[in-house]
Amino acid sequence: MSREVLYEVDRLTKVFSTGFFRTTRIYALNNVSFNVMEGEILSIVGESGSGKTTLLKVLLKALKPTSGRVLYRGVPLERWDNRRYWKEVQAVLQDPYSSFNPFYRVSRPLLMAAKTYMPEASEADRLKAVREALEFVGLNPDEILDKYPHQLSGGQLQRVMIARALVIGPKVLLADEIVSMIDASLRVNILNLLYKLKKETGMSVLFVTHDLSLASYIADRILILYKGEVMEYGDVEAVYSRPFHPYTQLLMKSIPLVSKRWTGRITSTTIEFKTGYIRGCVFADRCPLATDVCRATKPGLAQVEPDHYAACHYASKSAGLWKGT
Repeated sequence: MSREVLYEVDRLTKVFSTGFFRTTRIYALNNVSFNVMEGEILSIVGESGSGKTTLLKVLLKALKPTSGRVLYRGVPLERWDNRRYWKEVQAVLQDPYSSFNPFYRVSRPLLMAAKTYMPEASEADRLKAVREALEFVGLNPDEILDKYPHQLSGGQLQRVMIARALVIGPKVLLADEIVSMIDASLRVNILNLLYKLKKETGMSVLFVTHDLSLASYIADRILILYKGEVMEYGDVEAVYSRPFHPYTQLLMKSIPLVSKRWTGRITSTTIEFKTGYIRGCVFADRCPLATDVCRATKPGLAQVEPDHYAACHYASKSAGLWKGT
């Protein structure tokens, strides 16, 4: 059974202009290409500053791209009416507390969503839809609806926000670092809920995270970003077992293990923002395989095996040096 292609992202670029005369240019996204299939979970992974949130904002129509093309269900993103598009694409953000007005009970955003997207339904039917959505995410409506945001935990509020999306009934959920502010013991519950959404509703999920171990837990495919560019992309099992890009290998080696310590040559540092267009590979300054070719010529995203792509001049050599953890 074939699945619909929901998103086709082709050479997406987003440039921000800063400075007094707005002559300084920062490439938040540069030539990013990938697709999202119906009913799949795509994890988008990278360090802080890699462009993950900017990408989600473009897909949510909160930012306009500088160049490139984004198709949603075969139609250019800019041609979608906002209300109709947001009926199909909803987002859950990193900080659950910022999504709620502290002066209103948590029932308000749920009922407002039902009223906006179920205009012909009765109040009783809207309340029923809200209660069913809360039950789906594992919350008791009788215990939740009359409470204020400060009376709930971060994990409960994230579940409420997911329930709000369910009331609207979207095809796609954009999840931006939604477990980063939740206790580690509760993160797996949210991840299991995302997987349940995929299995039982057919919803596609774009799960943004900086944690490679979380990304692999539920994803079908994975997109690795660094300084706004795609380093590696493809089937999650292939990428994890056979990483072709040195940056992906760095992330893999950075996953903490109790019994092993890595002593490799790639240095793990915070991304330094550089203005202007970088002519060569953006990872060249940290890569042990980098040559003058890497610094002078930007590598394209090339297929290295079925459903597996990497942007590296020496992908085969890099993969040959990979020994795992």
